[in-house]
Amino acid sequence: MSEFIYRKPNFGDIEDIFNLINDYAAEGVMLSKSRSTLYETIREMIVAVDENDKVIGVGALHVTWNEMAEVRSMAVNREFTRHGIGAEIVKRLIEEGKSFGVKQFFTLTYKPGFFQTLGFHTVTKDELPHKIWKECIDCPKFPNCDEIAMIL
Repeated sequence: MSEFIYRKPNFGDIEDIFNLINDYAAEGVMLSKSRSTLYETIREMIVAVDENDKVIGVGALHVTWNEMAEVRSMAVNREFTRHGIGAEIVKRLIEEGKSFGVKQFFTLTYKPGFFQTLGFHTVTKDELPHKIWKECIDCPKFPNCDEIAMIL
């Protein structure tokens, strides 16, 4: 989308990212993220910003295992949904991952329809390597995860 700029975030973007993700998390449609986690994973993210350089979308690519990465923390400001921002972020994350050798992309989501439009398909969680679950131990939903596993 030419009207938006896609870039790596900077420290000044963290508060916008925190609010965007946690507004959705408060509704139960994505997992919350602490500011600490966002600072620690800033290099994994891509943001979309408007003409005022305000973050209106975010997504992250987290390498989990050999040639495997998770698309995560996908959120777009409600005022800007249905503009292709989320799809563009995922496309850019996948391009970035492929540039350093990622061959398999997956996501854990409450919005499978969005990811299906991008070529992901639903799999059972058992089809993913156990290595990817190391962070789940800290999740408030562990061990009763209700997210849907999908692979590209």
